[in-house]
Amino acid sequence: MQGHEVGTRLRYRLTLASGMLECLCFAGVVFGFASLMFVLKEDGYFSELCTTVPGTNDTGTDCSKQDEQFSLVFTIASFLNNFLNLVNGYLFDRFGTTVTRLLGIGLYTTGTLLVAFSSEAFSELLFPALSCIAVGGILLLLTNMQVGNLFAAHRSTIITLYNGAFDSSSTVFLIFKLLYEQGISLRTSFLVLSFCSIIHLLRTFLLMPRTHIPYPLPQYYTYGPSCGQGNTYNVEQFERIREGAMAASQESSGRDSIPLAPEDGTEAQDSGKVASFRSCVLSWFFLWHLVWLSVMQLRHYLFIGTLNPMLNRLADNDSSLVSQYINAFAMTQLCGVLCAPWNGLIMDRHKGKPLAPGETEREADLRSSSLSLFLTSLQCLLFSVCASVPLLPLQYLTFVLQVLNRSFLYGGNAAFINIAFPACHFGKLYGMVMSISAVFSLLQYPCFALVKGALGGDPFYVDIALTLLTLLVFIHPVYVFIHCRKLAHQREESAQTGTKMAEAKL
Repeated sequence: MQGHEVGTRLRYRLTLASGMLECLCFAGVVFGFASLMFVLKEDGYFSELCTTVPGTNDTGTDCSKQDEQFSLVFTIASFLNNFLNLVNGYLFDRFGTTVTRLLGIGLYTTGTLLVAFSSEAFSELLFPALSCIAVGGILLLLTNMQVGNLFAAHRSTIITLYNGAFDSSSTVFLIFKLLYEQGISLRTSFLVLSFCSIIHLLRTFLLMPRTHIPYPLPQYYTYGPSCGQGNTYNVEQFERIREGAMAASQESSGRDSIPLAPEDGTEAQDSGKVASFRSCVLSWFFLWHLVWLSVMQLRHYLFIGTLNPMLNRLADNDSSLVSQYINAFAMTQLCGVLCAPWNGLIMDRHKGKPLAPGETEREADLRSSSLSLFLTSLQCLLFSVCASVPLLPLQYLTFVLQVLNRSFLYGGNAAFINIAFPACHFGKLYGMVMSISAVFSLLQYPCFALVKGALGGDPFYVDIALTLLTLLVFIHPVYVFIHCRKLAHQREESAQTGTKMAEAKL
């Protein structure tokens, strides 16, 4: 059995390392579209939309419509990346890891092949191609985040690390751009990316479970080939086993478990039953978490969308200076994978320490997450304030705060859902939060129109309004903190009541 355990731990580590490479090299490449667009324009995609400017003797062209078309390609892809997470989450919870990954790999490969065989004459293929790559990539991330369950002491750290790797994978299209400048065609690069799908398939069958990875992890849990010697529970089976064990424990001890506040939607989870999906969605935890994510995501999208005109205005249209700041912003985006684990370390800082009397591991995780939620909210406020100040050198600090907050935001989002709600609902809840926040992010378009029209290109007042709106996100960490204090108070009262009853019997 000792040899089997060693083999199992090795498989866990291989799954972790290969998942990290998968997220870093493939999952979020679509967000490097700015680098890809440079190559596509060089190859003449949508070039028919460029028109000659009258009075310039055919030497001047207006390619604004070409830029708008590229912008539309990315807008649709990024919107579907978030919005379809509701469907993705349901598929993951209902059909498990293998089916979900096969769908994701199929979409991803289809997208890369469409780009490889597209051309100037078939530029419209970019619309389905980038959308397939985006949706396929988020499916790979979704199935990888459960790997954190294999390492209980570092669970949140791994989840945030994977999300940071997802953000940093935008570097792949930058590499494609550099290869293109060295004479390697875009078709060759995307054919290689398509061929790598064989690696994803091998990992699906050799290093990933067929259904789900449960949490807490059963003893000798294993998966993949030759897994008959260990436990292969899926999440639903493990939740039922744990429910029966907790009920038996409560009956034998003669003590009732401390119920959670009924409004948090997870009361059943800690009383020995799995909370329903409906109760989770209708809980205050879910509502405030949705507000927390949606507001900060809108702030980031609007900043990125107005960055170029804002820099042009602050630099008095000095193109070389604007290019310098754009390059600085692009370089900071590569640091997401380095920043994201800090959030996980904050959320996992209590691991290995003794629990308070009567405190469950889930309650300890929840208590620890309140600090992470607060720091993420504070980062967003500071980032929004810096972005609102019309001072060009200050934007270097804005770039740093933006990438730090973005890496904390998405990693913390997944980690909190994993902590606060039953594992069997993770996919659906994660998908619903991302989908609704995607709809909320469409408010960026009215904001763009307002800045471009009534405000004459100056986003200052919109920035101030969004900074004030950002104050709403502090409600979430405060609510979680108060909830944890309430649980601690209930434990103290229960302990005192039990002591008095024991003394009365004596």
